Amino acid sequence: MTKPVIFCDFDGTVTESDNIISMMEKFAPQGWERIKDQILSREISINEGVGKLFSLLPSKIKDELTEFAIENAKIRPGFGEFVEFARAKGIPFYIVSGGIDFFVYPILEKYGPFDGVYCNESDFTDERIKILWPNECDSLCNNDCGCCKPSIIRKLNTQENRFKIVIGDSVTDLEAAKHADFVLARDLLQEKCVEWGINHQGFTSFFDCIEEINKRIEVDELTC
Repeated sequence: MTKPVIFCDFDGTVTESDNIISMMEKFAPQGWERIKDQILSREISINEGVGKLFSLLPSKIKDELTEFAIENAKIRPGFGEFVEFARAKGIPFYIVSGGIDFFVYPILEKYGPFDGVYCNESDFTDERIKILWPNECDSLCNNDCGCCKPSIIRKLNTQENRFKIVIGDSVTDLEAAKHADFVLARDLLQEKCVEWGINHQGFTSFFDCIEEINKRIEVDELTC
């Protein structure tokens, strides 16, 4: 195995639940469930769907949204240990998230620094919340991803052809998984990895992820 690099999802992966869905359930703007179903069924793009969801909410509740996200985000067991594991092994570790900056950064703050955190941005200057997309699709992707994980992987993997490990759970990770050498997967992503024949292993906690990556590092060291 060449030197590994980790690209890890945030919502539903680092955290045990999807923070955007949790916010929508809490603040319950009219029409949000229909938009959520359209995103999950891939009837509309992630970019379009997430933008629509947040446009249902007034900018004046920014502090309430942020406070709710921080207080209610449950970190998946073993994440802190996993971050330390990656540092100790010298494995580059990127958070690549379809989440939004106003909650991703404060939730991750005590675990960093990371080699990079890529997520969507927010604008609260108008009456309604506007989502900004600093990590849009490159010329090789036309899926209107919002935060385009394949594009980020391509950009970060130009200098060395590393063994790409993707960790994720849901619809925002499907395209990234196709570009991985190995996937640690949960829920919908695991189902699709089985369906598509992608090299993967399921996980429940980040202790599982440490174990699976360690197996591959140890095998590689023995064969060198």
